Amino acid sequence: MYPEYLVAPMRNELTSVGFEELKTPEEVDAAIKQEGTVFVVVNSVCGCAAANARPAAVAAIKNEKHPDKVVTVFAGMEKDAVDKARNYMLPYPPSSPAMALFKDGKLVHMIERHQIEGRPAQMIADNLVAAFDEYC
Repeated sequence: MYPEYLVAPMRNELTSVGFEELKTPEEVDAAIKQEGTVFVVVNSVCGCAAANARPAAVAAIKNEKHPDKVVTVFAGMEKDAVDKARNYMLPYPPSSPAMALFKDGKLVHMIERHQIEGRPAQMIADNLVAAFDEYC
């Protein structure tokens, strides 16, 4: 676990633009199981989350077609909520940061850490926008 004062600005990058924080497994279940599209960001303290993942997620949700709901869980903080979210992301291995798009409770698009590291935020955002255009 990280000190809350350390992760607060990282949480705020997403929550300030409309992402709902999920802190319990029950909140994760309720969000992902709902009808429609749900975009889940597994947030992280790592550099690739700061430089690539969070900026890409923020840019992508500005697309004309976007998910019905945008949510986030924070790796290294709310362990049970993160574990529950990752369970929905199977068969992909645990990864943080990571991004997943669900439609009617089913995983339809996944971006893992290895697809985030070393890639510009705009490239990741373009990948997400293509998924949003297809599924949302």
